[in-house]
Amino acid sequence: MRAGHVCSVLASLMLLWLGVAAAQEASSWKTLSGNAPAIVAKGGFSGVFPDSSEDAYGFVQYASSPATILYCDVRLTKDKFGICLPDIKMDNCTDIADIYPQGQKTYLVNGVPTSGWFSVDYNLTELGQVPLMRSISSRTPRFDSNFNAILAVEDVQSKFKPPGIWLNVQHDRFYNQFNLSMRNYIISVSKRVVVNYISSPEVTFLSSLHGRVSNKTKLVFRFLDESTLEPSMNKTYASILKNLTFVKTFASGILVPKSYIWPTSSDNYLQLYTSVVDDAHKAGLEIYAADFANDFMLSYNHSYDPLAEYLSFIDNGVFSVDGVLSDFPVTPSEAIGCFANLNKSNTDHVSHFWNVGKPLIISHNGASGDYPGCTDLAYQKAVDDGADVIDCPVQVTKDGVLVCMSSVNLMDGTTVARSQFASQTAVIKDIQNVRGVFTFNLTWDDIVKNLRPKISTPFTTYRLDRNPRYRNAGNFMRLSDFLDFTKDKDLSGIMISIEHAAFVVEELGFDMVDTVIKTLGDAGYNNQTAQKVMIQSTNSSVLEKFKQQTKYDLVYMINEEVRDAAPSSLTDIKKFASAVSVDTGSVFPESHHFTMYKTNLVQTLQNAGLSVYVYTLMNEFASQAYDFFSDPTVQINWYVTAAGVDGLITEFPATARRYKLNNCINMGNSTPVFMDPARAGDLMLTIVKSARPPALAPMPLLTDSDVAEPPLPPAKSNSNTPPTHSGATRMHVHASHILVLVILPMLFAWCSLV
Repeated sequence: MRAGHVCSVLASLMLLWLGVAAAQEASSWKTLSGNAPAIVAKGGFSGVFPDSSEDAYGFVQYASSPATILYCDVRLTKDKFGICLPDIKMDNCTDIADIYPQGQKTYLVNGVPTSGWFSVDYNLTELGQVPLMRSISSRTPRFDSNFNAILAVEDVQSKFKPPGIWLNVQHDRFYNQFNLSMRNYIISVSKRVVVNYISSPEVTFLSSLHGRVSNKTKLVFRFLDESTLEPSMNKTYASILKNLTFVKTFASGILVPKSYIWPTSSDNYLQLYTSVVDDAHKAGLEIYAADFANDFMLSYNHSYDPLAEYLSFIDNGVFSVDGVLSDFPVTPSEAIGCFANLNKSNTDHVSHFWNVGKPLIISHNGASGDYPGCTDLAYQKAVDDGADVIDCPVQVTKDGVLVCMSSVNLMDGTTVARSQFASQTAVIKDIQNVRGVFTFNLTWDDIVKNLRPKISTPFTTYRLDRNPRYRNAGNFMRLSDFLDFTKDKDLSGIMISIEHAAFVVEELGFDMVDTVIKTLGDAGYNNQTAQKVMIQSTNSSVLEKFKQQTKYDLVYMINEEVRDAAPSSLTDIKKFASAVSVDTGSVFPESHHFTMYKTNLVQTLQNAGLSVYVYTLMNEFASQAYDFFSDPTVQINWYVTAAGVDGLITEFPATARRYKLNNCINMGNSTPVFMDPARAGDLMLTIVKSARPPALAPMPLLTDSDVAEPPLPPAKSNSNTPPTHSGATRMHVHASHILVLVILPMLFAWCSLV
């Protein structure tokens, strides 16, 4: 009986625990209903394909959550059919101006004279000749050639059978000018098609539908810019926002620009979130956020990571919107399905180096996407963001100080161009073919007292600046400073990168390898096992010398795009390295930003017993192939899941760390479709042949001749301090010296004539 009582108590406790767990699960979403936020695909997968096209709607099922709702901006034709078009001006989203060149008209749209081509001037048959085009010119034009016909609302239901349809009516009053009733059309079509949501920015229109469509259809009032006047009430949307109890009388939800919830400052940094989500929920209204697109400018706080932006709306610990309207539904699918409510513990990378879970996260100049590279701020950010390994690319100064600097050319990562040293430019062909001021031209004091760091901006042509408030923030670090910093940090290891060692020893008489080894020894790194020391170089001669003198982990960097590695090159690499770093283009070669195929390089290197790290990953959409949908998490997933790399070298460690923690890893056949990478080249194949990017020229094979190098020569000076009158100094020719050399012969010639 006593045993039975104990079992009964245990059973009760178990049931109580299950109840608590269930309650926690039910309340994990802070939406109005407690359910996961809805994913609404604006015009389908319109971030890649023409908005509202068959390609865009059809692609949703291959790259998004199966619960994704399809969104249609409804326009009326002359013969009263409803069609899906993202813009009332057809010339902004179709090729109609070429099909009907005489069709331009001027009409009043919300009281404003507007010129263009309009659906009200054509019947459905006439519009059948008009193909859809991309509505945002910065996106790829290649899918415009696929001749996507304009779809009727009924086509969206019959062709794609989505779990839900959202109809948006943006300009009801416009159609009244032509004796067309959007209200009658919506009531009629809702009897033939299951419509889950109807939205409009017009109060009168939405109110007129109340009680006339299915009670299962949610009516959603759409807010436009706060200063804009709502056309039927002549009040600003800002004033209507203050009276949500009024909105509740005719709608069950509101759709707002995302800036209503997370406003940004004039310089594009997030401000405090508003109370609008809480206000809507208190009024009994669901709230949906609009204007999400991975290739739009994000707040600098999100570090060009669209997944981070979505999580700030659904998983911030304070509130959650009830749904998001997106051009790239893959990313909210990831956010809701795999990345919300993560256990953000960093404990998986503090154990022994070899037990770190794949992929190994290696910083590139620290978190150089957020702060100037190789500064204390960039390194601290990389540690805080969960990098397993942080790196120091070693350069040498004029007075023999080893510094962490992203490039030997100070023009790349400092303000030297605005300093008194700007005139000391030179071309050193052994290093680069463009003019520069080099670290060995200046002393350490010259650098720290006169220069500031400068954040890298690799995509200025796209106006994608990085963290401008901190453009020149942080402090330069010597190698010794870097080692002092890393010693007590939560890291698995450090990586020291060494380039131009042969030039430095031959021309400056300075042995970088010996000095790095000594500095590591002085810092205690030769007498500890808590952190691995990795040495990376594109020069086999450097790694061979380290192999002879140390037990560090050596990484050979292949600094060109190759399709594979010959057996002879593998034999050579294995003599001095245990890992190889490869360029992203050596794994998934691209033509005009489309992946073409996957090479065998990663598998070949791994079969030879070499770990493979891929470089350099960045969050900006401009750095990624279209196959990755402007989403760095998709890109990471391809390299980890499809290519199987062992490590990621990244300028944004936080994005890679979050990927390692996601809830959809190792799900096997149960992996969601949006986390299952497509085959390289498949997206390109969806383009008609005439518009596909050109084929790539054959990429080279890595051979033993690419790897083999003569040994590093001995240093000319035993002091390991570059002499003041170095080879680099001899190569430097000041502009004034050139002027003297030009004038002197002229002067002598003139004197001889006299």
